[in-house]
Amino acid sequence: MKILIIGGSGLIGSKVAANLRQLGYDVVAGSPSTGINTMTGEGLADAVKGAQVVIDLSNSPSFEDKAVLEFFETSGRNLLAAEQAAGVKHHIALSVVGTERMLDSGYFRAKMAQENLVKASTLPYTIVRSTQFFEFLGSIAQSGTVGNEIRLSPAHVQPISSDDIAAIVSDTALVQAINGTFDAAGPEKIGLADLMQRYLNARGDKRIVVPDANAAYFGAQINDQSLTPAGAARLGDTGFAAWFSKSQPARQTGTGVSIRPALPAQR
Repeated sequence: MKILIIGGSGLIGSKVAANLRQLGYDVVAGSPSTGINTMTGEGLADAVKGAQVVIDLSNSPSFEDKAVLEFFETSGRNLLAAEQAAGVKHHIALSVVGTERMLDSGYFRAKMAQENLVKASTLPYTIVRSTQFFEFLGSIAQSGTVGNEIRLSPAHVQPISSDDIAAIVSDTALVQAINGTFDAAGPEKIGLADLMQRYLNARGDKRIVVPDANAAYFGAQINDQSLTPAGAARLGDTGFAAWFSKSQPARQTGTGVSIRPALPAQR
């Protein structure tokens, strides 16, 4: 079985590709660097030819409101049209838990537009909504840093490791489309400010976390329900301690990481 992964060289995409190749599947990792560009349509027709499953893990290179919306709408339309022409049997999109509750954020509005395009297509589909990844805690820290303080909401989050969400996406590729959405999350629910303090302590980072209920999360106000599953969810096994113990980048000191929204969509 041929499986095309759009964003196959990103954090999640590379792990999904490795998982499926290990199981013996014919995996094509698509990205602009491999000549497959969902924005321009370059290489799409050949890439989807013969594919039974397409996994969309793409992300916008810009997170400005207008640019990110244009990316997900244009990329989504091009990809879905190519899949329909090729007769793809299962389209999988990775989205974000709480998308419909976070529409004050331009990024979440763009993800909702992407989801709506998938639902409106004639393709069998599954949308996997994931919580935030542990791997993006550094970016969250920088987004809230002013001087030596990090102001973050105390609202609950339920982060997941990239390995766990990659395993869930990989499993989804091997079963029939549900023509619906399900949530995926980590095993531990914790306040965002508390989690950040735990992360900083583990790294020996001396910045101070200041819980602030009014602190915006990438442009939107959040509460305990904003970024956590509202009902049943598929849970990963890896909590913070287990993730940190095997995550070399997380153990490195310093804060020189690029700021990106801590959202589960990868190039």
